[in-house]
Amino acid sequence: MNEDLRSCEDVDAFLAGWREDGNSMRRAFSLLCAEVAAMADVSLQFVGRPGVSYSLRPKHRHQVGRDLFAMIDVIDDNPSARWLSVCFYEDMITDPEGRGECIPGGLAGADGYCFDMNEYDDDLIGYLIARLCEAASAAAT
Repeated sequence: MNEDLRSCEDVDAFLAGWREDGNSMRRAFSLLCAEVAAMADVSLQFVGRPGVSYSLRPKHRHQVGRDLFAMIDVIDDNPSARWLSVCFYEDMITDPEGRGECIPGGLAGADGYCFDMNEYDDDLIGYLIARLCEAASAAAT
């Protein structure tokens, strides 16, 4: 079984066990997951740390020097009120609306941006999908 298939199965199992808490973070995570899973030449790694986070880490096939181009984290410090933190390397995206929080040295020792979501927001989902596409494109070169 290849790693991508195993990661997809792990994500599916995680989602199946996630009882929706009313803020639709499960739906938001599912949409972002589907977006990166559909990207050409992108592999996925899913890392679960119950009580801390569940992290989906996409990597482009042509990417060199980094193990991911984004981290889509479900923060699990309170499983009944999970929230999302979607992070990118600073040099792989733009943030034209200034929505991200700069995290100096916070992404594998490199500067990055994180976008936190505590309740479902269609506009932010669209903005994050645009950043995911931008990061995947940057990773491909």
